[in-house]
Amino acid sequence: MTALLTILLVTFVAVAIWQLIKIFDLAQVGESNSAVATDKDNKINGYLMLAFLAFIYIITIVCVWYLGDLPLMSNSASEHGPDIDNLMIISLVIIFIVQTFTQFLLHYFAYKYKGEKGKKALFYADNNTLEAIWTGIPVVVLAGLIIYGLFTWNDIMNVDKEEDPLVVELYAQQFNWKARYAGSDNVLGKANVRLIDLDKANILGVDEDDPNAQDDVVVTELHLPKGRPVLFKMRSQDVLHSAYMPHFRAQMNCVPGMVTQFAFTPTVTTAEMRQNPDMQDKVKNINNIRVEKSKALMAEGEEGLDPYEFDYLLLCKKICGKSHYNMQMKIVVETEEEFNAWMSEQKTFANSLN
Repeated sequence: MTALLTILLVTFVAVAIWQLIKIFDLAQVGESNSAVATDKDNKINGYLMLAFLAFIYIITIVCVWYLGDLPLMSNSASEHGPDIDNLMIISLVIIFIVQTFTQFLLHYFAYKYKGEKGKKALFYADNNTLEAIWTGIPVVVLAGLIIYGLFTWNDIMNVDKEEDPLVVELYAQQFNWKARYAGSDNVLGKANVRLIDLDKANILGVDEDDPNAQDDVVVTELHLPKGRPVLFKMRSQDVLHSAYMPHFRAQMNCVPGMVTQFAFTPTVTTAEMRQNPDMQDKVKNINNIRVEKSKALMAEGEEGLDPYEFDYLLLCKKICGKSHYNMQMKIVVETEEEFNAWMSEQKTFANSLN
């Protein structure tokens, strides 16, 4: 019923506006209705172009002034994070300079060369010098960005096996994550979705007969040791997911039927990140919002919201279904000693089967 009333209301408003336009047209009887722009029209449009240029610059300055602080850019928690941030900053600076220059030329020329009676347009059918300039400069700049990006990507993706990276599998399914550690041998056992056996609690389809699988550890909370490279092997049980860990500048698709991988080295523990001034300001702002929301909820007889505390998160960055927004897993970065103590408390795969 509400939808029907909304449709009727929108229809009536549209009809009313249409009638007002017809009345306005009738009121213009006797005035020129020529579709050809006059010098006055062109002058007005020229000034409007300058006004719009000023508006663009003012909005840009205001946005940079009030929203230009990017705390996430100072919160990278992986070894390769600063390289990704530098690439982002360089791209933003170049885009800002190009946008400022080109928008000025576009709007100023629209004003300067506005149509006037008796003025004849001057144009070049071909100008090799201009074409070389506006083709060569973008080619050089884009080539530099792409090459820098490729070197950065290669540094991230080339995993040095001599560093003995911790091997962890990230298993995606609608709508949760599971993690599987390779155990003391640091070799993941074979797995296949066809081997999933819920009656035996083999929820990841790990091959029960594979010797390398016996010491694997399946968990629902991801713990990582600071300073040790981690090699993630990623699988999906059902649809396309994307493992996204924003503070580690890490993202990789989880594709059904294949294994993808991504590696990084954590550099900041959870406890250390909670002491970061930018993060503390963010947490404080979130909790202020939660306090106000809690007051409204409690006034309606509902429970208030718990205070927020920062945690690293593993998120899904592909819209994978109706509960996509709930698909996340807590990540704890800790010292090597704390990680080893936590790992010693976990059940191995062989001991977790029913």
